[in-house]
Amino acid sequence: MEFTKEKVEKLADLLMIGLTEEEQKMVFDEFAVIDANINKINKIPNITNVEPMTHALDDFTYELREDEIEKSVLITDLLSNCDNHTDREVVVPKVVGE
Repeated sequence: MEFTKEKVEKLADLLMIGLTEEEQKMVFDEFAVIDANINKINKIPNITNVEPMTHALDDFTYELREDEIEKSVLITDLLSNCDNHTDREVVVPKVVGE
């Protein structure tokens, strides 16, 4: 796949993100690097015969543990470690918005 400036502009429009000329150049340059790496991979002999991996470790196994009912920590004990709470809810500083 060949990446062009026009293709980057079209993708930015489809995604409804406004890119400055500098940002467009940066995206175009990144696409060029990705494309070059994909082309290197495609040059590997017999790459189409390689079976896709399902996990990074071939011998990966897992065991599910049994669900065991355990006694919970009392909410009053948990809230005793909290500086500010209202009833059963922890009060935290607002970090989003005005």
